[in-house]
Amino acid sequence: MRRLNDKTYKISMTGVMMGLILVTTMMIRIHVPFTQGYVHLGDAMIFLAVLVLGKNYGTVAAGIGSALSDLLSGYAYYAPWTFVVKALMAFVVGIALEHMEKKGHIAAGKSVTIPTLLAMLFGGIEMTVGYYIAASLMQGNWITPLYSVPGNIGQFVVGMILAFTLARVLYKTPARKYFEIK
Repeated sequence: MRRLNDKTYKISMTGVMMGLILVTTMMIRIHVPFTQGYVHLGDAMIFLAVLVLGKNYGTVAAGIGSALSDLLSGYAYYAPWTFVVKALMAFVVGIALEHMEKKGHIAAGKSVTIPTLLAMLFGGIEMTVGYYIAASLMQGNWITPLYSVPGNIGQFVVGMILAFTLARVLYKTPARKYFEIK
């Protein structure tokens, strides 16, 4: 079966992934004391968006889907920071995946491997550092935002595991021909 139009497919899937990121970010939220923030499952969908859509479209889905969740759940003051931090997170994962693919550590479209987890780890580190810097600038001190670091690490690690598992399952289904899972 041939896709009707690759660009139309990518744009449509970007919208779907934005929605999944939005819903998983808003669905289960655990508030973090001292930080005015929360941890959620949206990172899993961000990682999956990059695996399914690639670096560019995954970055758009991550930034917009995550920022929309802030806007719709009472954290509008964080939305610009979230847009940048989550878009960069996806971009870092995409760059790492592309680099590993060029080096032969990942066979494009063949499977989800341990180097895929390493790429997600780089994105998670960027997200943790990005939110620490954003919170520090917003709060005017560099100590209080340290309380958010363990929650952000736990959030992206759970996201890595979920995305890795979902991508491996998707790869084994007949629907895999619609995904560009790395």
